[in-house]
Amino acid sequence: MPTPLEPECAVVHPLVLLSVVDHYNRVARDTKKRVVGVLLGSTHKGRVDISNSFAVPFEEDMKDPTIWYLDHSFLENMFAMFRKVNASERIVGFYSTGPKIRQNDLQLDVLFRRYCSNPVLVIVDIRPEVQGVPTQAYYSMEEVNDKKETVRTFKHIDSLIEAYEAEEVGVEHLLRDINDPTVSTLASRVAHKMEGLRGLKSRLEEMHAYMDAVVKGDLPVNNQVVYNMQDIFNLLPNLNIEALVKSYFVKINDMHLVVYLSALIRSIIALHNLLNNKLKYKDYENKKSSQTAKEHADKAASASKA
Repeated sequence: MPTPLEPECAVVHPLVLLSVVDHYNRVARDTKKRVVGVLLGSTHKGRVDISNSFAVPFEEDMKDPTIWYLDHSFLENMFAMFRKVNASERIVGFYSTGPKIRQNDLQLDVLFRRYCSNPVLVIVDIRPEVQGVPTQAYYSMEEVNDKKETVRTFKHIDSLIEAYEAEEVGVEHLLRDINDPTVSTLASRVAHKMEGLRGLKSRLEEMHAYMDAVVKGDLPVNNQVVYNMQDIFNLLPNLNIEALVKSYFVKINDMHLVVYLSALIRSIIALHNLLNNKLKYKDYENKKSSQTAKEHADKAASASKA
């Protein structure tokens, strides 16, 4: 069990995501660079509540990741100003636009340990084509490697997206201009299902690539990763059980019957409306034709009298 000081989950608020995206668009848009900033919030019983953030000037050499620069004085001055606005918010970690962990992130973690005991690293994926939760959270811990040396490495923790009531209202107002009102609820639900399936496919491909690398000897075996994969496979249902297969067939047949009856009723109603429409306009046409014939007869009578 982790100690109370070790974070167990990171809760990211919408304001943080908007700030990170704005920071990236201002500094590193259309480049291969990433941006780094400070996360502010509070920690309670392993839950890290990240409610605010601010950008920090950061540069790194793309060819040599060990060469990097972060403006300490800017960080301390900005944090002092934020403390004047909200004294309850403290430094809880740092963010990066990744989209993966970089080699010098451990050095950044050492730097941020000056400001908090257990800083969390939140990687925000700002790529619009990536589906799913855009955040991944980590914190560093000490491990003993194969050479019996103590090294520090990142450990993955749960990452959640939550919002206060006021933040939900603000996000809804922003999404009003983004959502297409012509798209039906059913279409949006199908789109969400498709996004979930694409996310599942990408995770399975990532697991497959990792196992291939382990078999070829390119990567060492990580027992914790293998245990997690085994747990995932153990949670899959056994579809070879006759009772389960029968229940699936019964459920699917019931759903198809409802769909068939709905389509049949809709067709009958449409045909009924069509017949009613034809009868209505037939009476109107007969009435109009009789009125036209009467007008012609009156004109003919008037002409004969003249």
